[in-house]
Amino acid sequence: MDFLSIVLIILGLILFETVSSIDNAIINAEVLSNMGQKAKRWFLTWGLLFAVFVVRGLIPWLIIWVLTPSLGPIGALTATFSPEPKIHKAIESAAPMLLIAGGTFLLFLFFYWLFLEEKSYGLKGERFFHSQGVWFFAVVSILLSIIVWFSLNTDPFMAFGAVLGSTLFFITHGFRENAEKEEQILARGGSNLSDISKVFYLMVIDATFSLDGVLGAFAFTLSVPLILLGNGLGAVVVRQLTVSNIDRIKKYGLLKNGAMYSILVLGVVMILNSFGFNIPSWFSPVATAVIVGYFFFKSREALG
Repeated sequence: MDFLSIVLIILGLILFETVSSIDNAIINAEVLSNMGQKAKRWFLTWGLLFAVFVVRGLIPWLIIWVLTPSLGPIGALTATFSPEPKIHKAIESAAPMLLIAGGTFLLFLFFYWLFLEEKSYGLKGERFFHSQGVWFFAVVSILLSIIVWFSLNTDPFMAFGAVLGSTLFFITHGFRENAEKEEQILARGGSNLSDISKVFYLMVIDATFSLDGVLGAFAFTLSVPLILLGNGLGAVVVRQLTVSNIDRIKKYGLLKNGAMYSILVLGVVMILNSFGFNIPSWFSPVATAVIVGYFFFKSREALG
């Protein structure tokens, strides 16, 4: 991997982590506005360390380690930078299952947003799909059936990975819906929790919402150090937005659309890669930048 590719991947990860976390950052800012200065500082320091090193660092490392236990903990961390052929072979053998699981999760996430989530309409057709929300479960069920059918002809473990990705979506979606309701209560000041309890609760919610960014990161690279660096810097940007420019960010209502269409592209890239299609490493970061940039300027036009 050359230096330019590494820089491009890191920048793409930072951008993707930032735009995919905007909703959570807005609610975090509203919750923090009802808390004391000491609790705010605690969240922005220790909460940031937790978000960067524990959530966005530990999860991808554990995923690689679980899928390739023969590498050991250190091997899982440095796998893509190791010159040893056996390590690269182990990663290659485990990658299809990881990629198809993550890709299925991201596709389900996109279609849930398209059919069921409240949104600002950025493209023609979004209003129509939103009005047909009852079809969400039919669409993702058919999609899963198609992915599993083709996976069985390639590798049964890939088929299991696809089912695992769909299962992970519905499990995390249930937790996320509950977390969103509780976070709204916290933002309105309708909770009797202490400030420190709110801080810990925000950290748990952040872990729930970070899964999109962590799984999407594997569309950019299988390197845990690069994921840690890119997603970690993205988390720092999100924290900065939380305390400084959150009101300005709220005005760009179509950035969420950009994040979701990026998720669609990344999900497709991961599934194609799992079937052996050689998608260039530059494609995911460039596609993310183009999509997010388009919706950023579209939001600016809407502001007048």
